[in-house]
Amino acid sequence: MQSLWNNEEAAGYAGDLAQRVYTSRLLGRDKSLVQHGGGNTSVRLRERNLVGDEEEILYVKGSGQDLEFIEEAGFAPVRLAHVLRLAQLKTLSDPQLVNELQTHLTRAASPAPSVETILHALLPHKYVDHTHSGAVLAVTNTVDGEKRIAEIYGDQVVVIPYVMPGFNLARLCAELFPKHAGKNTIGMVLLKHGIFSFGATARESYERMIQLVDRAERYLARHNAWSLEHAVSSAGEPPLRAEIAALRLRISHCAGNPMVMTTHKDARIASFVQRTDIATVSQQGPVTPDHVIRTKRLPMLGRDVEAYAQSYRAYFEQHAPHAKETKSMLDAAPRVVLDASLGMCAAGRSAHDAVIVSDLYRQTMDVIERATRLSGYHVLPARDIFDVEYWDLEQAKLRKAGKPLPFAGEVALVTGAASGIGRACVEALLARGAAVIGLDIDARINTLYRRPDFLGLR
Repeated sequence: MQSLWNNEEAAGYAGDLAQRVYTSRLLGRDKSLVQHGGGNTSVRLRERNLVGDEEEILYVKGSGQDLEFIEEAGFAPVRLAHVLRLAQLKTLSDPQLVNELQTHLTRAASPAPSVETILHALLPHKYVDHTHSGAVLAVTNTVDGEKRIAEIYGDQVVVIPYVMPGFNLARLCAELFPKHAGKNTIGMVLLKHGIFSFGATARESYERMIQLVDRAERYLARHNAWSLEHAVSSAGEPPLRAEIAALRLRISHCAGNPMVMTTHKDARIASFVQRTDIATVSQQGPVTPDHVIRTKRLPMLGRDVEAYAQSYRAYFEQHAPHAKETKSMLDAAPRVVLDASLGMCAAGRSAHDAVIVSDLYRQTMDVIERATRLSGYHVLPARDIFDVEYWDLEQAKLRKAGKPLPFAGEVALVTGAASGIGRACVEALLARGAAVIGLDIDARINTLYRRPDFLGLR
């Protein structure tokens, strides 16, 4: 992995917070590090408030903000002194955590602070970066992941066993980090979750992240677990459109609302779905719990939606009684489908949601195959995944999108879509939540429909 830092680019970001924005975007550009709102970053600043008192403020990424496109306004400024006092409490409920962070912002209009704000505050460094590096996850998600992490990094990182994100994780890090951090420490690995780096400057923290991830990639390469060959024995006959439509209909019925479904069968995906051990490796769980609210815990193998739904209901009934609060079951429809003929299908309430699902599972395939080559793919128990899937603070990220638009999940076909009435119809349908296919004899439509802003993908 190579640093993307560019001196000319960086010069355009004057000030500590602007530098935080710049390196956050560098992390966001690399999809092997973070995807679709994942990861978080922070910076500590000293500021004078309205009455003249100087305060230390922690600017932490707002919950759900996308690092690739984040602006200064996407960071939540929290009074650091109060956050550090919260870390001294023995217990702190999720509603209390949200309330305390919200009521100690210095800007009322800022986004909600990341659920890992307390953890960022506890690390004694000006800049802190956190990613879900696929290379690091490929190492930690093995049967001997902790041993391998120690082999790679030695005393350069502090290793933290998995604990659900939020206050309990912050408390554990507050206990373990001071005990194990030393003069060589530049990062922290949360097993089966992700990796942190930190530094005195934005560049130092960012490039330490790149350095740490590069070492994981080189370790995988030395163990013949980095380069993945995607040879496909036979592509077979292309699936009929009627088969795809029928599957989408069954998934939509199971979800209780229309769903957009995309299909993918390039060499990389075809190679994965044709693995002889696909029924084993694909049914372990997600590479990091953060993915579960998008992909669900497991993909569906084949096309039996009802059997998948029954299995999901059993999963819910097994774990819901052990939750702290009463839980209502989410829809039981799959979000990822793996099928020898169709390849990979990704389902979501919108085209954008389906893109997120497919992107996340592409990374999942790489992590599974690399971990399998090391010593076997090994993930968290289903109970831990359930706790994150049904964690209200995670579900809140999805609720930020608001109530689905009237045509969400519907697909519309518009002819003459490059201009005039056709183009106006496309824009009106998109504004109402539909996914739109536009046709026109005017070749300019090819450029128009590649614009992410026009397609509503951002």
